[in-house]
Amino acid sequence: MDYDLIVVGGGLAGASLVGALRGSHWRIALVEPRPPVAAPGWDSRIYAISPENVRFLSGIGIWQHLDVARIAPVHAMAIRGDAGGMLELSAYENGLSELAWIVESGHLHRELWETVRRQHNVTILGGEQAQRLTIDSATATLTFSDGKQAHARLLVGADGADSWVRQQAGIAAKAVPYGEMGVVANFSCERAHHNVASQWFRRDGILAFLPLPGRMVSMVWSTSDAHATELLALDAEALCRRVQAAGEMALGRLQLETAAAAFPLRLLRVATMVKPRVALVGDAAHAIHPLSGHGINLGLQDVRALADILRTLPQWRDPGELSVLRAYARARAEEPFVLQYTTHGLNRLFGTANPLVSLVRNAGLNLTNRLPVVRNALVRYAVSGRF
Repeated sequence: MDYDLIVVGGGLAGASLVGALRGSHWRIALVEPRPPVAAPGWDSRIYAISPENVRFLSGIGIWQHLDVARIAPVHAMAIRGDAGGMLELSAYENGLSELAWIVESGHLHRELWETVRRQHNVTILGGEQAQRLTIDSATATLTFSDGKQAHARLLVGADGADSWVRQQAGIAAKAVPYGEMGVVANFSCERAHHNVASQWFRRDGILAFLPLPGRMVSMVWSTSDAHATELLALDAEALCRRVQAAGEMALGRLQLETAAAAFPLRLLRVATMVKPRVALVGDAAHAIHPLSGHGINLGLQDVRALADILRTLPQWRDPGELSVLRAYARARAEEPFVLQYTTHGLNRLFGTANPLVSLVRNAGLNLTNRLPVVRNALVRYAVSGRF
């Protein structure tokens, strides 16, 4: 089986890359043994999609097909420190209609796959697991467990933070575990959230409420492994009491709508995003702390940058050439670096109990809140990846 491009991993990043190349002249294979399936109720994994990525997803024909009853805009954000610090960010003050859109991971994933399945230039390889990757001067070859092979001039690893492609290609990666988990759950609320996202930097972690449609919110509580285990062991009523107290009763009483789940948090840096015949996108290329909500947004911007290069590449050019792939790596050099170090630094800053450090970090929040130029610059970078 010969292709121009093989994408390994059909998650949000991999499927959106394939969708972004709809109508191109490239012959594409998507390797994903577990395509998404519909599940009842609300998805506990929620993403805040930036306006820049909404435009990208609209441009490839995805966003406009999502059920509007399952997504919610974020018009403002309130950030509270652990000792009186406060920072408020507003879409209106920055000439924006929203800071982000909140969407369920599964809802977006399934819509991406509906588009991928209709593409004439795509073959879905979903039956067998890839067992071996070999790369020579002209071709990347996948060998599957049934002995079949697939060949391509470019192989894209979109297979997550534990990327098999990255390991097989010999790309070094450094993972720094935070010793924390992100505990997620959805709640219905006594009070309206008014499309405001809230975040508390607490002594026991970082708690965030993301607005869902109606009087519902998605919770993400980034906290120590021990505290996360404790939260997961609580029954529904006890968990609601714990979360509403931690959120200062901002939304009144809470009722659990989606059972709590958790995922480990870590920082992941790679030596390079590309090598001859191989490119990495999404979590395979970088993983960051979720306190800024930028994980999936970085992945979608990886996809956008790589797709832009591939769409404009003449058919006679080799998409796996290192000179082509270096252009992609240069385009994605700044934003992941800035956000990785910023979120890592903030997590460490608010993770210490030193009273002097507490005074400084809360004073910093209050000072930023009183400086519109700085505050608005933060909003611009958050929504577009540039100041």
